[in-house]
Amino acid sequence: MGAMPGRDNSAMYAPLQNDSFLRACLRQPTGHTPVWLMRQAGRYLPEYRATRAKAGSFMGLATNTDYATEVTLQPLERYALDAAILFSDILTVPDAMGLGLSFALGEGPKFASPVRDEAAVARLAVPDMDKLRYVFDAVTSIRRALDGRVPLIGFSGSPWTLACYMVEGAGSDDYRLVKTMLYGRPDLMHRMLAINADAVALYLNTQIEAGAQAVMVFDSWGGVLADGAFQEFSLAYTQRVLGQLKKAHDGQRIPHIVFTKGGGLWLEQIAGTGTDVVGLDWTVNLGAARQRTGGRVALQGNLDTNVLFAPPARIEAEVERTLRSYGEDRTGHIFNLGHGISQHTPPEHVSVLVDAVHALSSRR
Repeated sequence: MGAMPGRDNSAMYAPLQNDSFLRACLRQPTGHTPVWLMRQAGRYLPEYRATRAKAGSFMGLATNTDYATEVTLQPLERYALDAAILFSDILTVPDAMGLGLSFALGEGPKFASPVRDEAAVARLAVPDMDKLRYVFDAVTSIRRALDGRVPLIGFSGSPWTLACYMVEGAGSDDYRLVKTMLYGRPDLMHRMLAINADAVALYLNTQIEAGAQAVMVFDSWGGVLADGAFQEFSLAYTQRVLGQLKKAHDGQRIPHIVFTKGGGLWLEQIAGTGTDVVGLDWTVNLGAARQRTGGRVALQGNLDTNVLFAPPARIEAEVERTLRSYGEDRTGHIFNLGHGISQHTPPEHVSVLVDAVHALSSRR
C-alpha cells in the first residue's frame, strides 16, 4: 500500500545516513563531492537486463512497484553512489493524458495519438494523478527500501521536452513538426505548454509527498531551440513549474534541479529561475559556469559520458580535471555525467569513476 499524499510520512522512513548530495544541492559543505549518474539504473548493467526480461517490457518494469524498486537499487549495490533516482520515464505524464505510450524493443518511445492540431490541443488537460499512482507507489517503496542509505531523487521531463514528444509522436532528428506548431501556431504551443507545466508541477509535488527528497526537471530538448524561442517556449514554462513546487516537506528542504541539454548559452537565465541546482552538459566549463552564475546555484555535472570507454587511468585523470575545473572550494558541486550513461558502458569503469570522485575530492 503506497503512502497517501498529504499525510506526514516522515515517521515511516529511516533517518538519512549520507546527506552529502542534499547538502551539496543547497551549497553546504560536504566531506567529499557527491556523485550520482543520469541513467545509473539501466541497460549497461546485466542485472538490469535480467530484471527487464522478467518484466517483459520497459513499461512493465516502470509500472511494477517491486521491479521499479529493484532496478533503482541495483546500481547502489555495485557502486558507492550518493543518491538514488526513481526508475521511471519522462513520458509518464503525456501517457496519463491519454496519448498511448509504447516502447518497442530496441526503439525509442512512441505515442499512438500525437498532438498536432487545434482539436488535439483542446482535448489536453492536467491528468488525474491516480493514473500515475504506480509512480508514487514506486517512490514510497524505493524510499523505504533505501532505508536511509542515500536520498531519493524524483523527476519529470520539462514542459517543452514533453511537448516535443507529444507533437512529434516519437523522438526526432529535426523537430520539424513541433517547430512548425511553435512558429505557425504559437497560441496552440503556449496552451499545450501551460497544461504541461501545471501537470509537471502537480506530478513532482505528488512525488515529494510520496517520499522524493529532491526533484529534477529534464529539459532534454531545450538546446534545439533558437535563442529567444528557448526563453519563450522552454524556460518560461520550466519557471512556471518551479514556481509551484514545494520547497519543503515533512520539515525537510526539497532541492530543485534543472538540466537543459545544450543549455550552456543560457546558463545565467537558467540559474535565475529560482532553481537550487543547474545541471550542465559536457560542453560547458565548470569553473566558467561557476563564475557566470556567481555562486547563486549549485552545479551538477559534467563529465563527457564517452570518457567511460577510456582506460581506467584516463577516467581518473578526466575526473580530476573536472573536479579541478570546478575549483579548490568544492562546496556546491554534485559530480555527474553531462548526459545519461551509455548502455554500452563497461560496468567496472563506473566503479573507477565513482571511487575516483570520492578519493580525489576528499583530499583537501
